Amino acid sequence: MSKILTLEIAQKFLNDPDQFYCARYGVSLEDFTSIDDAAAQALAQHWGDLRLTGLTSLSDVAAQALAQLEERLNLSGLTSLSDAAAQALAQHKGDLSLSSLTSLSEAAEQALAKHKGDLRLTGLTSLSDAFAQALAKHKGRLWLNGLTSLSDAAAQALAKHKGELSLEGLTSLSDSPGHAALARNLAQHEGSLELRGLTSLSDAAAQALAQHKGDLSLSSLTSLSEAAAQALGKHEGDLDLSGLTSLSDAAVQALSKHKGELNLSGLTSLSEAAAQALAKHKGDLRLTGLTSLSDAAAQALSRLTERTIYLCGLTEVSALQAASLAKTGRDGEGGLFLDGLTLLKDEVAFELAKYRGNYLSLANVKKLSDAAAESFANHEGELGLDGLESLSPCGIEHLANHQGTLACPRPGAIYLSGSIGEKVDEKRDEIGNFSGGRMFFDGEDED
Repeated sequence: MSKILTLEIAQKFLNDPDQFYCARYGVSLEDFTSIDDAAAQALAQHWGDLRLTGLTSLSDVAAQALAQLEERLNLSGLTSLSDAAAQALAQHKGDLSLSSLTSLSEAAEQALAKHKGDLRLTGLTSLSDAFAQALAKHKGRLWLNGLTSLSDAAAQALAKHKGELSLEGLTSLSDSPGHAALARNLAQHEGSLELRGLTSLSDAAAQALAQHKGDLSLSSLTSLSEAAAQALGKHEGDLDLSGLTSLSDAAVQALSKHKGELNLSGLTSLSEAAAQALAKHKGDLRLTGLTSLSDAAAQALSRLTERTIYLCGLTEVSALQAASLAKTGRDGEGGLFLDGLTLLKDEVAFELAKYRGNYLSLANVKKLSDAAAESFANHEGELGLDGLESLSPCGIEHLANHQGTLACPRPGAIYLSGSIGEKVDEKRDEIGNFSGGRMFFDGEDED
């Protein structure tokens, strides 16, 4: 049902000294699907951002009025826009969001391309060469995340855009001249570069993107050539390749030269050769897709010291593998995340307790034996046991001697085993007043 934003409602909003008409009357300006021209003219006097995301249509008069605003104008619910309205909104001096528009007339395209400020057109699923040429002259950041493909001519045109350009939905960057030029343009952007829609990447585009100085997300790539891996291995900054389910040893060898966090969480297996290569990587490593790890691979990864390693897909590790992984922590540097483990054998706990990095996470271990708790009493650094559900009084005594911060569940979630059967929150003082380190509970802030 249509809800009309009237002049009376707009005035009440404007007259509220704290601009909280929405909270006071239980109504949000974003709830309205249409707006009277008089209400739009009144809201044009508003100082600050204006979100009218519920509007699905806008008259030409209302567009002319709202264009006078000098802050962010969010009209992301509009599904249609006349040429006159587009011409009016193009005069708006501030960020403009029109993210539900799926098509525009040629006249509207040419008008909006002249807008000066950030422009969100994320609902567009296609872009003509002519519109791309017009947008190349746009002044400000440009979001076109709904596009899945671009012609070579359109890519060539957008490559000339001088502001930040977001193309998160793009599925392919080929080796055509236009796509290569666009990749070079994208690589020049500051900060994170999100190209999460890419499922294929040419070697030429990879070479260009590798020049980007900052985090690079290519999380939907399902394959990567060795040449592309060689190029991306020269990238500096976090690199997300979590969509890859397999890589040749040569490709892993190339990527190991990358500097920054490397996310290969899509890999489900790791050869000894690949592990040996990754041991040389200069940055944190995410391998959360691995469900098993050979002794040889674990031994190879033991040389990856003072880095944070995520192996959250492992549901079981042997004592030998635990001993290898424990060697990755040194001098309080690095972290080891084994959040897939739910059960911990005493001999495994004994080896993991030797980890000397900054943080050891065992967030889903449900129960600790007294022997395991005694082992962890000798662990140095932060220890995450957020999922712990059962612990004996003796185990509590052991963990009380842990030297470092210990993360456990909120009191009431852990039950003491044996005949006591009391909740931990009834013994909070006994647990919380550790002689060695500090204990905090999941969901609470540390002091």
